[in-house]
Amino acid sequence: MSSSSISRSVPPAAEVVIIGGGVMGASAAFHLAEAGVSDIVVVERGELACGSSGKPIGGVRAQFSDPLNIELGSRSLRAYENFPHRPGADIRLDTVGYLFLLTGERQAAEFEAGVRTQNALGVPARMISPDEARRLCPYVSTDGLVAAAYSPADGHARPRLVVQGYADAATRAGVTFATHTTVTGIDTAGDRVTAVHTDRGRVDCATVICTAGAWSAQIGDMAGLHLPVRPVRRQLAFTEPLAPPAPRIPFTIDFASTAYFHNSDDGLLFGLADPRQPDGFDTTWTPEWLDLFRDAVRRRAPELAEMRTVGGWAGLYEVTPDHNALIGRSGELVNFLYATGFSGHGFLQGPAVGEILRDLHLEREPFADISPLSADRFRSGAATRPEAHVV
Repeated sequence: MSSSSISRSVPPAAEVVIIGGGVMGASAAFHLAEAGVSDIVVVERGELACGSSGKPIGGVRAQFSDPLNIELGSRSLRAYENFPHRPGADIRLDTVGYLFLLTGERQAAEFEAGVRTQNALGVPARMISPDEARRLCPYVSTDGLVAAAYSPADGHARPRLVVQGYADAATRAGVTFATHTTVTGIDTAGDRVTAVHTDRGRVDCATVICTAGAWSAQIGDMAGLHLPVRPVRRQLAFTEPLAPPAPRIPFTIDFASTAYFHNSDDGLLFGLADPRQPDGFDTTWTPEWLDLFRDAVRRRAPELAEMRTVGGWAGLYEVTPDHNALIGRSGELVNFLYATGFSGHGFLQGPAVGEILRDLHLEREPFADISPLSADRFRSGAATRPEAHVV
């Protein structure tokens, strides 16, 4: 991010204030600016992409079971493929595919149903045999594998480069990025937000967009709104450089344990969701976490359990009660929009959600009906989202 694109102060007024400078905030700013809305301030308490979007590598996929998540993922995949041209940046997209390893008949049946839904929506996913899974990823042991699901169109990219690409293009269009600026309060009158207070001044505004990730519940509280998002630490590790080099493999996930691994520069990246991880904002990396990963892969990809690592990284998932996003317009404050709670799926849905936020602000019909993702679903008695492919 160039220093010329970063502001240390906030203007007294703006048409749109976006709270949060990660992939959602940057995508929203880019899409709004591209549509001609240039009077935008993005408020970020640290550097851009310093929250969940700071992760070293982010998976991109359209392999979901819920049609709405498939549509958001698929549309974003196309945007990432086109990123060198619009907005114009290299995000190191590597289309290696996603490979889900399945060890139970029920898992396999759920993924088979998901593949049928994905195929109907144009996603080239398919069920494959354990032997074919091993051909795609030589580290895999077929012992105990029932089947696998694979889509060659998926892969991974670099979230920081995506945020930079969107932010640089938005800055050229006149957007202000106020970094190291903390939101301290939100003023409302009737059914509208009137201003956002920061530690660098107040900004009167016509629209507020909350893209604050794991911190969104606090932003909602400032406006008197309930955004049920909780922070959960997720950790990963990097191997030392491998000699001979690792083969080019898919983003591979042992679905039962959530252990995953894929290429990263001259080695591999390891990840796993610790089911015992308490809620909280702690992002300290703990080397003993690796024992969980090694225990999980010892049967599924035994060679990985013996690989030496050279450090790791911890970040935050922003988790909702049903592990699906909150996207929409507040029913109580008509000019308060939100996109948060992606539960690990935010980066891969970022481009599509930026389009949706643009259209909500401009009062245009978005490409997809996102009403099922309203934050009100948890108190209205509506069915929660039936997403099975959650890692």
